[in-house]
Amino acid sequence: MDRLAAAVIGLVLDRLVGDPDWLWRRLPHPVVLIGNLIGTLDRRLNREALGETARRRRGVLAITLLVTGALLTGFLLAALFAAAGPLGLVLEAVVLAIFLAQKSLIDHVRAVADALDGEGITAGRRAVAMIVGRDPEQLDAAGVSRAAIESLAENASDGIVAPLLWYLVLGLPGLIAYKVVNTADSMIGHMSERHRAFGWAAAKMDDVVNWPAARLTALLFALAAGLGRKAGIGTVWAVTRRDAPSHRSPNAGWPEAAMAAALGLSLGGPRRYGEIMVEAPMLNPQGRREAESADIRAGIALFDRLSRLLMVATALLLFAAIT
Repeated sequence: MDRLAAAVIGLVLDRLVGDPDWLWRRLPHPVVLIGNLIGTLDRRLNREALGETARRRRGVLAITLLVTGALLTGFLLAALFAAAGPLGLVLEAVVLAIFLAQKSLIDHVRAVADALDGEGITAGRRAVAMIVGRDPEQLDAAGVSRAAIESLAENASDGIVAPLLWYLVLGLPGLIAYKVVNTADSMIGHMSERHRAFGWAAAKMDDVVNWPAARLTALLFALAAGLGRKAGIGTVWAVTRRDAPSHRSPNAGWPEAAMAAALGLSLGGPRRYGEIMVEAPMLNPQGRREAESADIRAGIALFDRLSRLLMVATALLLFAAIT
C-alpha cells in the first residue's frame, strides 16, 4: 500500500514539476551519475586490443556490476526511507518522480512543434536533435515531425510506463536497476564497431526488462485513442499486433505502431544514424507520411491521456488496497 501511495505522489510530482533546470544545474542528475559510471566502465574494460569474445565477456561483467550496484543502492534507500516513517514515503515518491519523464518528455517534444511553427525547418532539426539519435540534417519537415512522434511513443514506454511498472513490482531496487539497464543500452547497446560486442549484454537485458512495458504502453495508447475518439481501440490494437513484430527492436515497435495507428500516420521506415543507414519497415503503412507539427501536438495529447490513465489506474489500485 505504501508503494502504491508513493507511486501516486510520484506521478503527480513528475507531472507538475518535471526536471527543474534550476535544480539540476546545481546538482548532478542521478541519470547523469549513472551515465558517468557506465562511461568509466566502458573506458576501463572495453579495450580496443581485445578480441570480440573478450569484449563480450567484459560487457557481461560491466552490466552485472551495474545492476548489482543499482539493486544494493535501491535496497539501502528503501531501508532508510522505511525507517523515516511518513517522511520516508514522501522521499521515496520524490526518487520515483526523478526517474519518470512525463513533463520533460512533453516539453521536449512540444519544443519541436513550436520550432517548426515559429522558425521553420532549421530550428525544427535543432530541436529534434535533442531527443533522437538519427541525423536531423537529412530530415524534411515531415521527417522531423515523424521523428519527434516516434521518440514520444518509444519514450512513453522507456521513460514512464517501464520505470513505474518495475517500481510497483520491485520497489526502489527495481526502479534504479531498470534505469541503469536502460541508460546502459542507450550508451553502449548499439551496433557500432566499439560497442557491438561490449554492449551486447546491456542490449539483451534492456530487451528483456522492456518487454512487458512496451506492450502495456501500446495497449494504453489504444485505450487513450478510444477515449479521445481518435481511433477505435480494436483498430489500433489490430494494427499494432500486425506491424510491431516487423520492427528491428522487439519492443520499440509496439508503442510506435500504436501511436501511428491512433494518429493515422505511417511511422518508421529507413533512417540514418551518422554514417549508418538503417533499413526499417513502415508502421501502419496505409497512414499518412506527410506528418506536420499539428500531428506532433496530437501525439502529445494522446500521451497526455495515457499519463492520466496511469494516474487513475494507480490511484484505483491504492483505493482497493486501502479498502
